[in-house]
Amino acid sequence: MDEELRSITERLRAEAGGSAAYDRLVTTGDPDTLATVLTEPGQPLWARELAAFRLGLAGDRRAFEALVLLLNHRDPPRCASAAHALARLGDPRTARAAAALATNELRVAYALHPVRLLTRLRAPEAVPALITTLERRLRPHDPYRRVALACVEGLGELGDARAEPVLNEALAHPALAEAAVRALARIPRRRPPGGRIPGPR
Repeated sequence: MDEELRSITERLRAEAGGSAAYDRLVTTGDPDTLATVLTEPGQPLWARELAAFRLGLAGDRRAFEALVLLLNHRDPPRCASAAHALARLGDPRTARAAAALATNELRVAYALHPVRLLTRLRAPEAVPALITTLERRLRPHDPYRRVALACVEGLGELGDARAEPVLNEALAHPALAEAAVRALARIPRRRPPGGRIPGPR
């Protein structure tokens, strides 16, 4: 069993209170049964999450909208499971949706998992979105240091030279400085035209 699936099923089993509906959703091999849960009115959140997660792992794009909503949920475990399923889903809309959530200042408290998902996807939207989000987090007294740190680490993993200016700015922030040094070290140094990369003096 997928490790993340094991984690989510244990969590949702407790939420479901041992209901027969839970057992049905865990064991069914019919994607249409799972998809119906996403559209039927009155379904509890645990059922929608379980159905969307299983469909996402199976690559069924009917799960996309439900997973995007869960990616920006106030409950971090739901965000984490949605990010895992979206990474496996392979829907071309995922990176654009994650970028929109990561850069939405009204929902920045829930931007951690969208930021991490963007890094994992390595899509064209990732670097610009992470730069934008990090720039905003460098304001004085910004409370979202975990989001800022995820941006720094993600930009280092992506290794794109466009991130150098904002990572250099991050060096001035004690909570981010160490990670920014590591991130900058992962960005390939640009070779001057017609010349060698200068070494240390």
